[in-house]
Amino acid sequence: MLFHLLSVGAAYGVMVLVWQDGHGSHALWGVPATGSVTVWVPIMVFAFLFGLSMDYEVFILTRMREEYDATGATDHAVVTGIGRTGRLVTSAALILFLSFLSMSTTPTVDVKVLATGLGAGILLDAVVVRCLLVPAMVGVLGRWNWWLPGWAASVLRVAPSPVPPAERVVAVGVATATADR
Repeated sequence: MLFHLLSVGAAYGVMVLVWQDGHGSHALWGVPATGSVTVWVPIMVFAFLFGLSMDYEVFILTRMREEYDATGATDHAVVTGIGRTGRLVTSAALILFLSFLSMSTTPTVDVKVLATGLGAGILLDAVVVRCLLVPAMVGVLGRWNWWLPGWAASVLRVAPSPVPPAERVVAVGVATATADR
């Protein structure tokens, strides 16, 4: 959730910089600074970015978890998870960015503001947050990423996920590695 707020905050910052303060709005779209952002635009940007960023997050973390379940090594899970999903997430974000860029050519200023916020938000979220910050955080937290307390497991009706002992040795590909620090 913290990373999502970071993405939304950056998108809001771009909207304010470009449209409210006018840095680039006249050069890119021929529209002078609006002095404000219409009240419904930030709400829509939040809703769209929340849905898109959660989609990317679930996709990446699910692949990491699958690899962690197979090997027991978080570092290997991060490398494999991003290796197998990073290009797809980045490509999808680029397609959405280009569609928002084309949407920003409409004559309505409110739609231009919305498209600018969504385009900047999705690009920053996919490239910076989901492909850089999330894997770094998963790597730092190590095996604690995969811990699920007993009370949460009973609510979700799944088996609790105990933290594996640090001494456990697992096979990772051809090499042997110890479980995460």
